[in-house]
Amino acid sequence: MRLGKFDFEVPVFLAPMAGVTDKAFRETVRSVGGRHVWTEMISDKALTYLNSRTLEMLDLSGEDSPRIVQLFGSEPEVMAKAATLAVARDADIIDINMGCPTLKIVKNGEGSALLRDLPLAERIAAAVVKAVEVPVTVKMRLGWTEDEIVAPELAKRMENVGVRMVSVHGRTREQFYSGTANRDWIKKVKEGVKIPVIANGDIFSAQDAQRALRETGCDGVMVGRGALGNPWLIAQIDHYLSKGVLQEDPSLEEKIRVASEHFDRVLKYKGERVGLNEMRKHAVWYIKGIRNAALLRDQIMQTKTSGAMKDLFQRILKENV
Repeated sequence: MRLGKFDFEVPVFLAPMAGVTDKAFRETVRSVGGRHVWTEMISDKALTYLNSRTLEMLDLSGEDSPRIVQLFGSEPEVMAKAATLAVARDADIIDINMGCPTLKIVKNGEGSALLRDLPLAERIAAAVVKAVEVPVTVKMRLGWTEDEIVAPELAKRMENVGVRMVSVHGRTREQFYSGTANRDWIKKVKEGVKIPVIANGDIFSAQDAQRALRETGCDGVMVGRGALGNPWLIAQIDHYLSKGVLQEDPSLEEKIRVASEHFDRVLKYKGERVGLNEMRKHAVWYIKGIRNAALLRDQIMQTKTSGAMKDLFQRILKENV
């Protein structure tokens, strides 16, 4: 699979996740072998206003290529301008969000709301493709409800205006993250277009990824919630798909080491107050499945300083090894 100047064997992408795939997490995933990561979704309007927090979200300095930036919006001209600004700040690939199900996004006609206005979705994609020379991709859901499945038609429209790849989460907006991802519909999307299609949804292991590829015929996979507290998963899937060998899960020592390094990155980029608040959720995800996880979760949420969080990491390691 090729996107612009980038060649992918079987791409394994870290999905864009709001409040998760920030610079610290992207660097952490890459530090343990993951290769292809996406930014959090970034507001086109906030970017065109040069909002300081938004520009921080777009900080790609020191990151390896391909640097993939996801934008969301509902106005073709604003999306085009935002894409131009992102490329000027070293984005290698621009992705358009047509799948976010959250109310605050859809009420503005953005994200999944575009699944109900395919002509507008097409105009947005066409404007972005025209505005930038880098590849443009789209991430979508199947449709608004089970009675309104539009992904096959939307993917075809995207292909027709020059979008180079689509990623399909096999759920509707109505489902949010409930139920199971419908891979039959993802397969129909793949069969209807010539551009690469990436399967997303319910991928929590290397075996899940292999099944998703087999069941959909897709060109690659995208991992979202499966990577929460498990930044190793992207590399594990990559290794399994390319070499047929399952890597062992990380030991607790490895988990604590990587969690601590992740925390250091968060503190570096966001400071003590914001960084501690951000890291609490990640720390809870890192310890999932270990002994006394429920009690430890409460203790993590009550930490007041970065030092207390680091001390707790070491105590978890001491008490569980």
